[in-house]
Amino acid sequence: MTPRQTFRALLSAPGLTLMPGAYDALSARIIEEQGFPAMGAGGYAAAGSLLGQPDTGQSNMRDFADHYARICEAVRIPVYVDGDTGFGGVNNVSQMVKAFEKAGAAALFFTDQVFPSRCGYLPGKQVIPVEQMLAKIKAALDARSDATMMICARTDVLALEGEDAAIRRCRLFMEAGADMAKPQGIDTPQAIARAMREVPGPFIATLSQAAGANKTTPAELEHLGVPAATLPSLALFAAARAVRETLGLLQRDRGLENLQDRLLPLDDYYKLVRLDEQQARERSWDEAAAQIATKADGGQTP
Repeated sequence: MTPRQTFRALLSAPGLTLMPGAYDALSARIIEEQGFPAMGAGGYAAAGSLLGQPDTGQSNMRDFADHYARICEAVRIPVYVDGDTGFGGVNNVSQMVKAFEKAGAAALFFTDQVFPSRCGYLPGKQVIPVEQMLAKIKAALDARSDATMMICARTDVLALEGEDAAIRRCRLFMEAGADMAKPQGIDTPQAIARAMREVPGPFIATLSQAAGANKTTPAELEHLGVPAATLPSLALFAAARAVRETLGLLQRDRGLENLQDRLLPLDDYYKLVRLDEQQARERSWDEAAAQIATKADGGQTP
């Protein structure tokens, strides 16, 4: 199966699929190495890793397309990516879907926030009229050339108008043809159970450090029958802490003696970046070139 087909299958399979978020290609490799069957890649982690800034909508669509392409190229498992607001109006949404599909995304979501958007867990959000979001969904579906790539429409209206409004928008998103609808901020067991009853399509939960204390656990999500949960900032926060603490020791001790047990062994790093595979390709190309050269010289070894 392709990664896109695999992603759809995971959402139909029993049990909970945990999808950590990658913030770059190397973190994506680590997620895959640890045996996770799928991953996310979002704007919060991208803004932090690429810019060292909070996620307040300051990156453009091409930045994200390039970022996601590097992540998708690095792994063989599905990558579920963040399409922000679609980066503008309906024509921008169309361009975004085409670019993210070309980048290799297995699935994408975009939100009904006013452009530029803010992280869903930050204050100050505004949403567009629902009719505008429905038009964006239609534009996204028309732009998609591979029907196996899933398109999720997210609403951030809950923080402004409440749970009923979020459920209503999600139902309209599904009527417009979205593969999934995400009511952002619905993250208690009771609210999740309601969303799963009232909104058709799979429900993907979010367990984000940006939300503060998580209101549900993976065990509770699995008990509710949630098929998947993203952890969009877990790897980012883990890496930031590890780097800060290691460099703090270097600054304090002015030596390397206390750092070695904090570092990935060299052989493990080369395995992670697939050095052996690259060298094997290089040898095969050199051997093929030598055979061509030998044949051209009448069988004489150059």
